[in-house]
Amino acid sequence: MKSASWWRNRPEVGQTWLIIAVSLYFTVVFNNAFVRFILGASNHEGTAQALVMSTALVFITGLHVLLLSLLGWRWTLKPILLVMIPASAAAAYYSDNYGIFFDASMVRNVFRTDTAEAGELMTWGFAGAMLLKSAPPLLVVVWIRIRKESSILRLLVKRVLLVVATLVITSGAVMSQFDDLSSLMRNNKSARYLITPENYIVSSIRVLQQDRRAPRGPLSKVAEDARLDPHPIGSKPHLLVIVVGETVRAQNWGLSGYARQTTPMLARRDVVNYVDVTACGSNTEVSVPCMFSVYGRRSYDRDKIKRSESLLHVLERAGVKTLWRDNQSGCKGVCADLAFESYREPPDHPLCTNQACRDEVMLSGLHGAIDDNPGDVVVVLHQLGNHGPAYFKRYGEEFRTFTPDCRSADLGKCTREEIVNAYDNAIVATDDFLAKAIDMLAADTSHDTAMIYVSDHGESLGEGNLYLHGLPYAIAPATQVKVPMVVWLSEGIQRERGIDPSCLRAQAGSSISHDNLFHSVLGLMEVQTEVRDEGLNLFGRCEKPNAETETPTSGQSKRSGTSKIAEVLGDEHG
Repeated sequence: MKSASWWRNRPEVGQTWLIIAVSLYFTVVFNNAFVRFILGASNHEGTAQALVMSTALVFITGLHVLLLSLLGWRWTLKPILLVMIPASAAAAYYSDNYGIFFDASMVRNVFRTDTAEAGELMTWGFAGAMLLKSAPPLLVVVWIRIRKESSILRLLVKRVLLVVATLVITSGAVMSQFDDLSSLMRNNKSARYLITPENYIVSSIRVLQQDRRAPRGPLSKVAEDARLDPHPIGSKPHLLVIVVGETVRAQNWGLSGYARQTTPMLARRDVVNYVDVTACGSNTEVSVPCMFSVYGRRSYDRDKIKRSESLLHVLERAGVKTLWRDNQSGCKGVCADLAFESYREPPDHPLCTNQACRDEVMLSGLHGAIDDNPGDVVVVLHQLGNHGPAYFKRYGEEFRTFTPDCRSADLGKCTREEIVNAYDNAIVATDDFLAKAIDMLAADTSHDTAMIYVSDHGESLGEGNLYLHGLPYAIAPATQVKVPMVVWLSEGIQRERGIDPSCLRAQAGSSISHDNLFHSVLGLMEVQTEVRDEGLNLFGRCEKPNAETETPTSGQSKRSGTSKIAEVLGDEHG
């Protein structure tokens, strides 16, 4: 009876005061990243800066009040707060500690995160921040009773008065500093993605709207005229391996002049290294579909890319078999309805633990699968690479070159030097993986072989207090969008295609981007189509006529047949 009385005698709080109190809490506790960003972007100092900052805080508090006034009523206010408080604490943690902006692209990444990635992000630092910032207000919300208004009319009047008062106060504050504040926000539009909880709420709605309006049915055709040029009589079929790297930035790539040699194995092989490559996006969800699309960053349209065929579909139409092997979070629609194999659910293999596989597992069985294949093949290997923040999980002891290295997924527990060491060690592991892929291709006697490696995006490692990746493209630093790219061509494919490697090296210092991949692969694989842009074909610039090459007559067609690779690629894996 005493316990029941204790529960019944809980304090009562009116909806208006609870909304105001929670809004102030959101501003003070969950918007530190926004405050730091505004202070850093402001050109003012002293009193002038304080006035602009105070106005900005009044403005975002007003946004919180209006949001809760719209959503929170007697029976909905508590449930909404019980969800919104921990969600806001989580968003604030990643914005505060890693400089994450929760725009639609980042929220889509969150939606697509699998359990393995999510598990790595659940660190003790995250748990501590969640406990400290969300537990007290959650306990208060659970404990208090929301006062029942005497009538619906009285409640509506109070709510209208709250909204009007909020608009008046907020508008008055903004108008008092309008020129400075409007200029600040206009020049730093991405700052709105740091205003919590409005950032993830609005971005989530935007993502759901985009996904809902996405058309169902077959993909729009791209390059319907695609066809293979006949190979010269007696020549071998082509085998191209495209390695899609993960989170490797150009700044730490040994071949590109980094102070450390993070690519010792590639340095011993005859590769062409491109030193100025710009990614399509700052995260995988954007970059991977974009780099395999005919539209690219030049004509970027997410919806158009999503509903159109990719480079792999064009290759298949022309008669080139494709296979996507994945050690990441999928092909992002690039290989829709095509051959796909995933290692994300670790198989029983020495290179796999119960959590993840080393990238080298994607080479396992691949050489046997492509042996004696009479047709052209393109294989995509999608790496786990340098996926953070648990960089130390991406390499074994044999690649632990730079120490001390960060041995935690909670980067807050490590010095910046330790974080960079772990990140660089992961690149060393990728270097070894690429070298093994090249050696496997060089040993292939049944194909003329080639490899293209390009990272999907880069990574911030503490520069400007930013970590990880995914900043809006307009403000993403070079560390997140400048990536390495390497090409290796066998002597056979150089000779058969008439490609001058010295010409490739001479042009490797020019500025290129992910946009070059689509057209360069079509050029290398000798796929003719009107959509192929020779201005973006890196290999076409360095082709030279080969008078000794005998070509088939018009009546001859490309070799065909069935083999082990045809059987393997014919089996689709979901």
